[in-house]
Amino acid sequence: MGQGDAEGTVSMTAREELARKFDEWRELALDASRCPVRDVLDRVGDKWTTLILIALAAGPQRFGALNRATPDISKRMLTQTLRTLERDGLVARRVYPTKPPSVDYRLTPLGVAMMEPLAALIRWAEQSHPAIVAARRRFDEGPAEESAA
Repeated sequence: MGQGDAEGTVSMTAREELARKFDEWRELALDASRCPVRDVLDRVGDKWTTLILIALAAGPQRFGALNRATPDISKRMLTQTLRTLERDGLVARRVYPTKPPSVDYRLTPLGVAMMEPLAALIRWAEQSHPAIVAARRRFDEGPAEESAA
């Protein structure tokens, strides 16, 4: 079976675990707007969060270094994303009593705990990207025209 096929690409254990979890949510009539998984994945899946977390994986960074390490992000968006990550408990902001005050950002223990699953997701994305691009191209081209014989 090829990459992306419905069968054979995910261990049965993971597939069974996810199927069971989904059944539990349905039995509980879980309000999708209050779903904890959706809430977390909305944050991780936004445009800048993953890049900022990866930049902080190597250690504390000052705002300017994060701004340079994250291409195309505006200072306003970087500030907003860092505040949101701080609010979520993934990033800590440390202010040093210098003149002018200097500030750095670092992963919290919760942010560090996120690195392993994030690394697995990134590995999957890098490995799967060519197959995803090819699938998009096939989809966008539509069904193959049958030649008239």
